[in-house]
Order: sequence, then structure tokens, then C-alpha cells
Amino acid sequence: MVRNSKTRATESLLLEFEDNQLLPLLFGDFDRYLARVEQSLGVTIASRGNSVLVSGDQVGTDATRRVLKSLYEKLSKGVEITLAEVDSAIHFAREPETETQLEGEQKQKGTSMVRTPKRQILPRSKGQRRYLEALSKSELTFGLGPAGTGKTYLAVGMAVSMLTSGKIDRIVLSRPAVEAGERLGFLPGAMRDKIDPYLRPLYDALYDMMPSSLVDRRLETGEIEIAPLAFMRGRTLSNSYVILDEAQNATSVQMKMFLTRLGENSRIVATGDLSQIDLPTGVTSGLKNAVRTLEGLDGVKTIRMTAEDVVRHELVSRIVIAYDAADAAQDDA
Repeated sequence: MVRNSKTRATESLLLEFEDNQLLPLLFGDFDRYLARVEQSLGVTIASRGNSVLVSGDQVGTDATRRVLKSLYEKLSKGVEITLAEVDSAIHFAREPETETQLEGEQKQKGTSMVRTPKRQILPRSKGQRRYLEALSKSELTFGLGPAGTGKTYLAVGMAVSMLTSGKIDRIVLSRPAVEAGERLGFLPGAMRDKIDPYLRPLYDALYDMMPSSLVDRRLETGEIEIAPLAFMRGRTLSNSYVILDEAQNATSVQMKMFLTRLGENSRIVATGDLSQIDLPTGVTSGLKNAVRTLEGLDGVKTIRMTAEDVVRHELVSRIVIAYDAADAAQDDA
């Protein structure tokens, strides 16, 4: 139930929640989630029993209502709430039209939520929403954007969801092992020992979405496969979800070879940041060339994310914006 009372520029909004057991999760330890909402939306929040009193201007109180309603509904469905989820709800609440579109798509299509054995994954920005839609529909998806936008994490989440639901038989993870040369022979140990350090972000995502014992077992059976980019030539990957991470550091020849591995009932995702190309001067990024060559083809989707889609610490977003501005100024000079 919601009650309003207005005094000049200040509005008071009373929100009441049915399930008291969910409120500690909604408020966070020492009410830190409420404090985050207060700081971000310029409101004051007081809680008592199963009620929350929100005070502030109309824009702030309306946004707070949407934030708390959204988070409460997620908790009711068993979704874990973290500070990142709170920031995501605040982001969407500032754009009510986008929030309405997102909720409608979740209800009608179910494409905006990814279910994995350990967690349910929801988009935290408009760009992430478009990216998840592309991952769910397209045979080939290019995910472009700066660090912290969830390019790799969401791709792994979709792969795990499809594997555990039986839609595919295996996940294949790949990455340019040595940014400019693929010189795996100079690294010590067996093949997995050589490639593992470069694929650590993919492993971290896997263990975040599946119990470690299940990840290890599927690595042993080959249902999750580590395939260095340099060793992919000549293969046909069927019934697979294939992810090439840090694809901006693949050459054009490597990228063409990789993309043509696609077999029946398979999907390929290539992720990368075109502002972080480590190839030698004069060598064209295979990711950049592939996007330019293939964009617009049936079955191919390119999603470009920006600093607005960064879901790590808010300072990361400011860092990305600052670097983009500096690069733009240098280009204009």
C-alpha cells in the first residue's frame, strides 16, 4: 500500500511490504542498501516494522518507490540482492520507460533473465539488456565495450544456462593466449597449464555460476573445454556454445578461422574492447575487421556497450569516460 502527503516541494511516501522476513535482505546489513538509495536519489528513508517512509521531491520519491518495489519483487522470486543489484535498480528507476520495457520483456519473452545452477542473472543496464537478448537469439554475437560492462560474464552465464538445460552439449572457451603471438610453446607445463592464466576471468565466471565440483567434473569430461585459439584450426564445433574472449587481440586471419568453426546447433560469441588492442602496430584487429565485414548479416548481432553500462565500482565508469574524453581530444588535436 502507498500513501502520499505533500508539503510544498517535499513529498512523503509510505510503502508497506507483506513479508517481513524479506526486509532485512531488502535493507542490507546496517541498512546499507537504503543508504545507497538515499545517497543516489536524494531522499530520506525511515523504516519501521513492515513500513518504509520516503521523504524527498517527487522525482526522488517516485524513483525510490520503483527501486524498492523492483528489489522486493526480485527477493520474492529468490533472486539474491547485492549492492550491484541495488545500483542496477537505481539506474533503471531513473528511466521509468526503460524499466517498464524491461519488465514487459521479462514477462512476455523471458529473455532478460538467465538461470544458472548458483544464481539468476538479470541485466543491470540498457546495454546489458540488449546484449542478453542478442545472446539468446543470435547465432553469432559480437559484444563490444570497455572493462566492467559484463561482456564476458553474461556470455558465460548464457552458455552455462544452455548447457545445464540440455540445449547444447558443451561449452568451448577460447582466448588469444599471448596477445600478439600465440607463442604457447614458450610457456611451461601442459596445454591447460599454459592457457589457464589467460582464461582466468572465464573460470571465475564459471565458478560463480556453477558449484566447483560440477565445473571440475565437466572440465574432465570435456563438456567444458579450454581451446586455445591457435589450436582451433580444422575443427567443426557442433552443439556447442563457443566464446572467444579478448577477441580484439586476434588477427584477421585468426578471427576468420575461428568464426568458420561454427557447426550445427552452435553459437559463437566474440567479446572485446576495441580501445585496448595489443597487436603490433600495423596489424589489424580481427574483431574490428569482423564487425565491419559481417555487421548486418542474418544471424549476426553486434552490441556496443559504453561507460553507462559499466557495472563494477562507479569509479570504473568515471575512469572509462575520462579516457574516452582524452582520446577524443587527442584525435581532434
